[in-house]
Amino acid sequence: MQKLAFLLPLLVSVHVGCSQQKDDPKPSPTNPVTPVKVAFTDKDATQAYNTFNTYFYSPNDKLYYATTEKKDIGAIWTQAVYWDLAQDAYKRTKDPAYLQLVNDIYTGGLKKYDQYNWNNKTVWFIYDDMMWWIVSLARAHQLTGNATYLSTAQAGFQHVIDGSFDPGDGGMFWDFQHSGKNSCITFPTVIAAMTLYNITKDPAYLDKAKTIFNYGRNNLFNNSTGRVADNNINGSIDWTNYTYNYGTFIGAATMLYQQSQDQGYLTDAKKAADYTWHNVSDTAGILPAEGDWNEQGVLKAIFAHYLMNLVNDGGQTQYLPWIRNNINTAWGNRDPSRGLTYRNYNVVCPSGNIQSYEASSAVEFMQVCPPAQ
Repeated sequence: MQKLAFLLPLLVSVHVGCSQQKDDPKPSPTNPVTPVKVAFTDKDATQAYNTFNTYFYSPNDKLYYATTEKKDIGAIWTQAVYWDLAQDAYKRTKDPAYLQLVNDIYTGGLKKYDQYNWNNKTVWFIYDDMMWWIVSLARAHQLTGNATYLSTAQAGFQHVIDGSFDPGDGGMFWDFQHSGKNSCITFPTVIAAMTLYNITKDPAYLDKAKTIFNYGRNNLFNNSTGRVADNNINGSIDWTNYTYNYGTFIGAATMLYQQSQDQGYLTDAKKAADYTWHNVSDTAGILPAEGDWNEQGVLKAIFAHYLMNLVNDGGQTQYLPWIRNNINTAWGNRDPSRGLTYRNYNVVCPSGNIQSYEASSAVEFMQVCPPAQ
């Protein structure tokens, strides 16, 4: 992430956390207005993505601005999420302009982040920042066949394993100081390992994925309820709910299920999805408005990608009405003049300066979830 001073509040709130309670209070609907009733279409999904790019993409930097003011480029790890968004938009539309954008974003990152030099501890200062990019690089190889994307992902994966993996218990440290083991590095690492395994068929990747997932399941997951913790600091578990942790747990479990057909992985993924639906969302099923002017606004974009993996690769179509309800609520509450969506799906998007982080998640949902027919 770009600047340590800018990120310090987020690092404390997202990656370290302070909540030790077993159950957070259930959110309530916060909508002060009646949303416009909509049923989003494929055309709306394209419009939403194009609008997001109009207000946030920098053609010169080939990366995304932090806000609609277009002053500063957004945080390093969120650029990987936006790269996933571009890839998902291309997969949905097969529009060659989006494929060009996929390749351009790689070039932007190459220039901005020291040629993806994983040893640069100024560019990279926590392991999960690297892992978001490693996952996206591997996916970009699957999409384009570009061998450089794959070799860069493999080098990054090995670098993170060498520095973060704890061979004693199979866990992953999230920071260079090894202060704790967090979901934000654990489950993305499983996803990266499984993606690389699917590409290369190297069993070492599969072995790492299983080992790290087992640690996460035993130390960052409540098997009875499906709740996913934020972190485990020397045995002290922080159960604060963040949607990206639910998403990456679901994605990791689904990928392991798809490879093994072990129903246990699918059961775990469904438990986490059900917990998110019935306990993290409000009473109307709307996901929480994470990200009060910080990078947490992007978390639901990550959740969107992996929940749809469960739907598509795990055959769990029962989640589609819930997902579409969230999309339709957010899209109905878009900024009426600009067409931008907001982190809080239950309120109309503000007309002033907003962040790319908080504008991104509904757009990602629309790229991966098909409209109701």
